[in-house]
Amino acid sequence: MLDELDDLRTPTCEDETCSRRLDEPALVFETEHGRRAAYECSCGAVTVTVLSSESAR
Repeated sequence: MLDELDDLRTPTCEDETCSRRLDEPALVFETEHGRRAAYECSCGAVTVTVLSSESAR
């Protein structure tokens, strides 16, 4: 799963019936542990990505 989220610049919808490219995140949350971003697709699904601060280096 982490390999699928490797390129956070162009994430895709994680719904099994959809694979649209997602644009800007609707919500971004950053802590010392990393970055979380939530994307809302036009199909109604929400995809959350997680990037740890260590993998961002």
